[in-house]
Amino acid sequence: MKLIHISDLHLGKRINEFSMLEDQRYILEQVVKICVEEHADALLLAGDIYDRPIPPTEAVMMLDWFFNALAAQKIKVCAVSGNHDSMERIAFGAGLMKQSGVYLSTVYDGSTQKVTLTDEFGEAQVYLLPFVRPSIVRRALGQEEIESYQDAVFAAVNHMDIDTKKRNILVAHQFVTGAGRCDSEDIVVGGVDNIDASIFEAFDYAALGHIHSPQNIKENVRYCGTLLKYSVSEAGQEKSVTVIEMGKKNDIVVRTIPLIPKHDLRAIHGSYMEVTARTFYQGTATDDYVQITLTDEEDIPDGMQKLRTIYPNLLGLSYDNLRTRTQQTIDFDNKIKQKSEKQLFEELYEKQNNQPMSIEQKQFVTELFTRLQEDKS
Repeated sequence: MKLIHISDLHLGKRINEFSMLEDQRYILEQVVKICVEEHADALLLAGDIYDRPIPPTEAVMMLDWFFNALAAQKIKVCAVSGNHDSMERIAFGAGLMKQSGVYLSTVYDGSTQKVTLTDEFGEAQVYLLPFVRPSIVRRALGQEEIESYQDAVFAAVNHMDIDTKKRNILVAHQFVTGAGRCDSEDIVVGGVDNIDASIFEAFDYAALGHIHSPQNIKENVRYCGTLLKYSVSEAGQEKSVTVIEMGKKNDIVVRTIPLIPKHDLRAIHGSYMEVTARTFYQGTATDDYVQITLTDEEDIPDGMQKLRTIYPNLLGLSYDNLRTRTQQTIDFDNKIKQKSEKQLFEELYEKQNNQPMSIEQKQFVTELFTRLQEDKS
């Protein structure tokens, strides 16, 4: 059995003022081609299908084309909603679409949809767990003790009634502790959305979404990453799709196939004279999405407009010089960003009261930040 793992399409996304729809269509055509050439049995799509809960019409039409292209090739789709998606909108039409081999996660009600795939080694169960928050699982299961994301996902998995003798695959969209993040992701300060990878021990493979950098958290617990680069922090990455080849129970091979974007996303560093010299950019893809950092000591008047005559898809312009390197506020900001909301609150309490918080007070603050994050989401 061969499965293709992708996630975080973010259809309809814009980077600065640039629409990514054309680039997304281009890369999805590659995904369909790979699925056909690999003779894939199913595509696992691990959430953040759209970039926002109410997507633009063009994004909806693109997803419709993508699912139809896969269904026409008899390739099953197993997809879940992510934190950027509306769980209800993704679930719309799920009952009808499964007749064409497109399986979408439903609104979480305490049960998790299961798709059965079959090959010469028997059945493989694919569980479709949409992005869940503690409040959603608490309400669905009627368990008031569910306070954290760890509690919520653990309870959801515990209610799946998994037959460990069979091959089991999970498609989910959550943040697992230890995963490396990118600037294009939604960051929850304090890590209240963290869950532990041990939750997934019952699965032969956990196809995860939410983190944009491809990486293994542990053996067969994997983030495949985005199909495209969505921030400058991803400029050095090679984007890919993940291929899972499953034989009998405990026989699994995971590999990747690189993707070639219509426009790459690059970071350029140098003086204005250097980056505008014909010898510097000649022969390069000047229509790539680029972030330029100039080393000139003085700002270039109308720098963005001038540079866009050469680099039309210029995302932003910054400076790396004596002035910017000596700004002390940068170090201060970085120190703040390295601390969680809980740590900052505890430091403030200790400075105001000349004593640290008690264990009970720390527990109360943890629960408070968890509930605030749920309300914000």
